[in-house]
Amino acid sequence: MVLLEEAGAQLSGANVAVVGRSNIESVLRNSDVVIDVGTTRIDDPSAEKGYRFVGDVDFESAKDVVGAITKVPGGVGPMTITMLLQNTMKAAWRIAERAESTP
Repeated sequence: MVLLEEAGAQLSGANVAVVGRSNIESVLRNSDVVIDVGTTRIDDPSAEKGYRFVGDVDFESAKDVVGAITKVPGGVGPMTITMLLQNTMKAAWRIAERAESTP
């Protein structure tokens, strides 16, 4: 939700698709927002490792059709890590506050 809010995605009344390893082209055609959490490794001789990761959505085809779309890599993954760290810090602060208030 933070990712969508920061991107300014308008969700009220929107059709949102979260795409993983699936074949749901018909759903995507009717989506206003696409969250691509799937990753696929493809051969790419121009890449340093000889391959690269792409999402399950054809980003170039979808970007002009949907209101918002996440990139792969660099979209949901980094945000997931960020939110995990944020929640870990919140939990640590709560534990520390409880320890201070306990006699």
